[in-house]
Amino acid sequence: MLPAASSPTVLAHLLRPQGRKGELLAELLTDFPDRFTTRADLHLVPPGFEGELSTARKIRVASSWLPVGKNKGRIVLKFEGVESISDAESLAGLDVVIPEEERVALPEGSAYVSDLVGCMVFNRETPIGEVAGVDFPTSSDGVRLDDVPSLIEVRSPEGTEILVPFVKAFLESIDLHERRIVFNLPEGLVDVNR
Repeated sequence: MLPAASSPTVLAHLLRPQGRKGELLAELLTDFPDRFTTRADLHLVPPGFEGELSTARKIRVASSWLPVGKNKGRIVLKFEGVESISDAESLAGLDVVIPEEERVALPEGSAYVSDLVGCMVFNRETPIGEVAGVDFPTSSDGVRLDDVPSLIEVRSPEGTEILVPFVKAFLESIDLHERRIVFNLPEGLVDVNR
């Protein structure tokens, strides 16, 4: 059993209108973009929302598609009842979320970013700090780079940020029950990335 999360799971962050009929371009934060149109439990909330979803705006996705070109790696969402550019503008900046219990079960060895945040990170037995987030590398125009590893943002006890490559070659173990991630990092990597 995983530890209780204090906030819902974010699937997308709405960026701006994309079209004239209420469509929105969104930063895609899930590996399951095909599930947007089948979900009945989507809500719109401001970033960092930690309240009860019963107080949030419930929404349905009428259609979605993955754009190509400069917006590759993002998603376009068309919500029911959002029919104009001005309707879409009013939603820009919000997050599309689901309750934690509605998340897709992940394969062995995978984890949700929200489960990693708050875990203590160790380099072998030496504590480094606490996971503050995960950076997904993007190009200068915001397209996620699939061939570049993600970086775990670790906040040291002194308050400095340390970026740790989240790659299997360095990862020894993730124990979500104990809230502990252990790496076997090359000598000097922590100091270079501090």
